[in-house]
Amino acid sequence: MAARKPAAKAKKPNVSAEELLDHYRQMLLIRRFEEKAGQLYGMGLIGGFCHLYIGQEAVVVGLEAAAEEGDKRVTSYRDHGHMLACGMDPKGIMAELTGREGGFSKGKGGSMHMFSKEKHFYGGHGIVAAQVPIGAGLAFADKYQGNDRVTFTYFGDGAANQGQVYEAYNMAELWDLPVIFVIENNQYAMGTSTKRSTKSPSYWERGAAYGIPGEEVDGMDVLAVKEAGEKAVAHCRAGKGPYILEIKTYRYRGHSMSDPAKYRTREEVQKMREERDAIEGVRSLLLTGKHATEDDLKAIDKEIKAIVNEAAEFSKESPEPALEELWTDIYAPLEA
Repeated sequence: MAARKPAAKAKKPNVSAEELLDHYRQMLLIRRFEEKAGQLYGMGLIGGFCHLYIGQEAVVVGLEAAAEEGDKRVTSYRDHGHMLACGMDPKGIMAELTGREGGFSKGKGGSMHMFSKEKHFYGGHGIVAAQVPIGAGLAFADKYQGNDRVTFTYFGDGAANQGQVYEAYNMAELWDLPVIFVIENNQYAMGTSTKRSTKSPSYWERGAAYGIPGEEVDGMDVLAVKEAGEKAVAHCRAGKGPYILEIKTYRYRGHSMSDPAKYRTREEVQKMREERDAIEGVRSLLLTGKHATEDDLKAIDKEIKAIVNEAAEFSKESPEPALEELWTDIYAPLEA
């Protein structure tokens, strides 16, 4: 089992200015997209559930930087950031949020249930922890086909207490499946602090019962996440079986748009924003390293806002699905 390394002392990897700018751009896209989604929800244009990823951007951006073409990903209902990070079109995502025909699930899946075969994104799942055995299954398919691919299976600290997670751990280790179990530990699940919900000092160490190595990672540092992701990916591609990454992160908003988040103080959230924000961390590196100027970063922000506004307009203009669409995509077609 891997030795535990405190997240705060993780060694900083060498990174180019181009990579830093790309990380900044990707995280900012997720942040601005989610802010706009929150606005549209408040206007009544997004119905049902809507779980925002604001604050957790470094997790998925760092891990996608470690992924290769053909690698798969599956996650829970807090999924918009994962879609954007793997390259799905913001217009199709926003249109799905508003239930329109131009969405990735033709307006029938909404925030929690959209997919992209092209980008190897397998959901968005509304049942807590249900995606974990699905992720193990995706990895089983890759091992069976011998294609050297890896699956990133994301779930939260709340889901980490579900029994099916440990069934998936057991099978993944038995069969040496190339799956990275990513625990996005934002410390509050649906509203219960980890201090009140578990006696375990950490979640990744639970893998020891199955012989699965892992580590804890600072999820507010995109470079630390990328470095840990590369280590986990190398482990899986070498045929050594699964790996667990417990990524300590923090969401700034409530569990969903209907959650006032009264279980934590406003001061706690503000302190995280001011001292640990992942986007501000990269922004500081870009400026102090003279890789970009204030004007450069303002131009990027303007560009990102234009992309998000275009997505919002597309989602408003795309028609609602026809009634006949209710009867499509129910059964898989039989192959001849």
